[in-house]
Amino acid sequence: MIASTQTNHPLVGGKPGAKALSPVEFATAKLKSAGLRITQPRLAILAALSKQPQPVSIEQLHLDLGSGACDLVTVYRCMAAFEEIGLVRRAFFHNGTALYEINLGQPTRYHVACKETNRVEELDAATSAELNRALREIEDKLSARGFTDVGHIVEFFGVAPAARSGRVAGPAPAVPAPAR
Repeated sequence: MIASTQTNHPLVGGKPGAKALSPVEFATAKLKSAGLRITQPRLAILAALSKQPQPVSIEQLHLDLGSGACDLVTVYRCMAAFEEIGLVRRAFFHNGTALYEINLGQPTRYHVACKETNRVEELDAATSAELNRALREIEDKLSARGFTDVGHIVEFFGVAPAARSGRVAGPAPAVPAPAR
């Protein structure tokens, strides 16, 4: 582990030499500060969500939790509560599926989804930084016009170069059974 003497990262305690918080500890603190109870289903959902490398649907998150952790309705309710307090960010697939990622105070990550393979790829840091600057400028202009609680959702969709050339590894598309 590489240590830094100074950081503004939210997963590091505010005092010098303070222990870094795990993603679940950080999320739990955010739940407490919002006045939400810490329950076993919420902890299980936060743990599963913090392990996701990219945005995930509620249904996939429920599958990842395994049987017995909580029912699908609980996952939906928890994700709505998490989104309301800013603990998760929502994104969308080109087919309208809502995807979620945990928000631990890091800069917003932007993605591009391949319309052929449904693979989601994170934009590089330089492109994300440029996009963040432009979006902050627009949000500031909207705030100056009197809008409050301004936010945004930005997603990009396209066909990946590898998909166009047929080089994408992964599950083959479903082929309908021949009619009898």
